[in-house]
This record gives sequence, C-alpha cells and structure tokens, in this order.
Amino acid sequence: MDLDTGAALQPEISLILPAYNEAKTIVNTIREAHLYFQSRGLTSQIIVSADGNDGTREKASELSAEIPGIIVLGSPQRSGKGKGIRLGVEQATGAIIGFADADNKVPIEEFDQFLPLLRGKADFAIGIRSRTNGKIEKPQPFYRQLGGRGFYFAVQSIVGLPGITDTQCGFKFFRHDLAKAVFALQEIDGYMYDVEIIALAIRMGARLEQVPIRWRDDADSRLDLVAGNIQNLKDIFRIRRRMAAIRPEQYVPVRQTVGNSE
Repeated sequence: MDLDTGAALQPEISLILPAYNEAKTIVNTIREAHLYFQSRGLTSQIIVSADGNDGTREKASELSAEIPGIIVLGSPQRSGKGKGIRLGVEQATGAIIGFADADNKVPIEEFDQFLPLLRGKADFAIGIRSRTNGKIEKPQPFYRQLGGRGFYFAVQSIVGLPGITDTQCGFKFFRHDLAKAVFALQEIDGYMYDVEIIALAIRMGARLEQVPIRWRDDADSRLDLVAGNIQNLKDIFRIRRRMAAIRPEQYVPVRQTVGNSE
C-alpha cells in the first residue's frame, strides 16, 4: 500500500455498518465483510454504529476477540442512520471510507466493482439499483417502487441531482479526505442523509461513479410511510436551502494509492 509515511498503519478500507435493532444479522454481516476483505488482501477497519436495545452493540463487541479492531458506537435511543454514519466517519481511518446496510441488502462482494474505480479517477462511488441489468434479486413491493419513483422526481425537482438515478442505495464509498470533508458538513440525521452527502460532494467538485449492484429487498423497512415521508420531504427542502447558503471549499483529492493497483 503506497501511503504517506505518517499513514503507514492506515487500513485500506473502513467499512461502517449502521444498524438499528439488527442483533439477528450483525454477527454474520461483520464476519462476511472481514473474510471478504481478507480474501482480497485488503486491510480493513469495521465500525458498527448501532442504535436500539436488542443487543446489537453487545454482539458486535463480542466479536472483537475474534476480529481485532472492531469499533462499536451507538445508544439505546434511535438517533437516525445519517447521524450513525456521521459518527462512524469521525472514527474511520481507512484510505477508503464507506458504508453498507447491516442486513446485507447488497452482498459485500459487490465492492469488487468499486475498488478499481476508487484506485483510479473516482473520488466517490455509489451503488444504484437497476432493473435493466437484472441485478435486483428480490424487488421491493410495488407500492414502494411507486413511492420510489415519486421520491426520485421530488429530489430532482427540489434539490437537483441530474444524472443520478438512485440516491438511496445504502452502499457508498469515498476516498478518505472526501469522506471527512463531506461528513464534516453533513447534518441530516434521518434517511435523507444520502441526498445530502451526494449534493455536498458534487458541490465540492468530486468525481462520481455510479455502479449497478446486486440488491435484494428484505421486506423489513423501518420507515413510517406517512410520518416518515413527511419528514423526508422537510429534509429535502432543508438540503436545498443549505446548498444555496453554504460554499464548501473545492475538494482537492489526495491521490494516494489504495492497495495493489495492478
């Protein structure tokens, strides 16, 4: 790994797993991620940012004897996925910093597509769920698909992210310095954090790649369809106001090599 001398011990990847009451899945998710990174020869740091009171944090902490370096954050109260990831990024030290859903909606092996892009010209890469390439293994119910289309048009009309087809897939990875810059400005605690971080990164001039990924719905959405979507709409307008008001510094990438670039 070709990194600056002061970053000799920097892991190549920091993976944040935001979770809310995921005691049934978190152990397998952590193990799968750890074994995957080992199989690819990547040094890794796994950060579990877990809210709830079902024992998720305790189960993740118990794995630290088997998998050194696990960091566990969170509280019994639900703070929101956006806040959980923001706190995880604060702790992350990897050359690449990213996050994936704790319930494994996207198989970790999909990171194979992301690494060459982040070793190359991309500053960040986001997973997109595309029905045209046959990668959706288990689709959402029709009413959620319909709501998703309405959400897409709302985001484009209110915030404006032209060319971005899916903001909400929970599989996103950033170069270290971009992640730190974006999440230092990120404020949305709820689900609209995805829209916010993409908008911030683009405003900074960062280079984006969109990656069609394998995805499967687990039919376990934590979003209240009425109250949740009202809050989401409020947050979208909040993002638009922030984008009009803030002037983030232009992102200047630190072109460090991540892993073996061959």
